[in-house]
Amino acid sequence: MSAEPLKTLFHPFEAEAVAMPRKGERVLFLGAEPGFRLPEGFDATLHLVQGFRPHFRALQGAGFTVTPHLEGEGFDAALVLAGRHRGQNELRIAEAIERVRPGGLIAVAGGKDDGIASLRKRIGELVTLDGHMPKHHGIAFWFHRPADAAAAAALRVANPTLLVESRFRTAPGMFSFDKIDAGSRLLVDNLPGDLRGNIADFCAGWGYVAAEVAARSPGISALDLYEAEFEALEAAKRNIGTTAAEPNFFWIDLLSEPIERRYDAIVMNPPFHRSRATEPEIGAGMIRAAAKALKPGGRLFMVANRQLPYEPVLAAAFSSHAEIARDGMFKVLAARR
Repeated sequence: MSAEPLKTLFHPFEAEAVAMPRKGERVLFLGAEPGFRLPEGFDATLHLVQGFRPHFRALQGAGFTVTPHLEGEGFDAALVLAGRHRGQNELRIAEAIERVRPGGLIAVAGGKDDGIASLRKRIGELVTLDGHMPKHHGIAFWFHRPADAAAAAALRVANPTLLVESRFRTAPGMFSFDKIDAGSRLLVDNLPGDLRGNIADFCAGWGYVAAEVAARSPGISALDLYEAEFEALEAAKRNIGTTAAEPNFFWIDLLSEPIERRYDAIVMNPPFHRSRATEPEIGAGMIRAAAKALKPGGRLFMVANRQLPYEPVLAAAFSSHAEIARDGMFKVLAARR
């Protein structure tokens, strides 16, 4: 996300459109991202919530109190940084309403390109908005928490937990939360039937690939799931089901945190962007991390968009590699350390 929505969020305080939170007050910050600057006079204690591991670590390193999931209640105010996922935005506003005391301020901001105008309209249908301000290519709007939480209930009804293919429970905001990703399915359909030993799923998401590996590979002795999104990993714990090997779950940033275990095989569908722009270096970093985590002779199986240039990275990090499948959008690559 751009730093602009963070500036937009605090602009109403700087412009004195809303009162600064005072010392001794507690302010919840949902979707907090690193890089924000508190306005002068913003003296309240911030409680940040951020489940994306790289952001979490950056905020923690900056000295903020941050948790990967919501804790506490009775906050005096809440800030909500809206992103691109409509359902996730609505659920965060529902959480703010539920956790802020009646009468407390709730301020929301996001980028114009991310649908903040439609979000403002939607929330305005449920509560009385006190104001809004455009700034930094975004919009901030705010309201005071009603005496009841009817608006929160309506937002939750509109954004329920989903059951994908009658098997996997997901929630808005997770990658491919409403269907099985086509690339992940292509990867699963082209995995060898002889996977054995210690297996890891990098970028495990809500658990589809790992669950299929467990179901199709009875010879595995360990199955470890690595994921940077806290809520997706929590969903994976529910979705993985019963396996021959007891699964382990690691909330980790694979690009910056060391992997202590070593594996006979790694499967992965790495992300290739964090914003709208393609960032192939993310996948390249995942490939290098996988090479370090594999035992000598260990195998990597990964899926990627066809145009992403991962082959030179594989050639540098592995003794051999090959493309083993492709369709109109994706390719499946295999490599041996």
